[in-house]
Amino acid sequence: MNTRLCNLIIAATVLVIPFVMSERIQAQDDDSAALVAIIDAIEKGWEQGDGTPFREHYLDFEGARYVESGGQNEGLTDLVEHHVEPEGDALENFELSLSNAETHIEGDFAWAIVDVNVKALIKRDQRQIHNRGYETFLFRRVGGEWKVIHTHSSSRPVKRDE
Repeated sequence: MNTRLCNLIIAATVLVIPFVMSERIQAQDDDSAALVAIIDAIEKGWEQGDGTPFREHYLDFEGARYVESGGQNEGLTDLVEHHVEPEGDALENFELSLSNAETHIEGDFAWAIVDVNVKALIKRDQRQIHNRGYETFLFRRVGGEWKVIHTHSSSRPVKRDE
């Protein structure tokens, strides 16, 4: 191979690699933003006792389980009808914060870890709740859209406000 052709190949490679890398970084940024938007919608759904964002963003499949502080819901219907929606009626001044999302994307699989802060008044006995902890979301890209396939949340009572 002559020197001129070699130099052309090297120059083309040097020009193409940054472009390809930039495209990959942009796609990952877009995916990360999509995951955070889903988490934000889920946060609002919890606070409002509204199962709509769960039905929209969770993949409903046989064997799905959603774990929270030692308990679990089996399947999307169980999660929405026996957890999300009833909490809307059972809690007053419900404030949920899912913050500091750290996302990780590997092809069509992704996960996110968020900080959880929960405050509410239980209507039944007027007991105040203030818990902090973490939640992990697992996602799978299905038909070009990210879907939640599993969550695991763990929190404990805050001993003193910080």
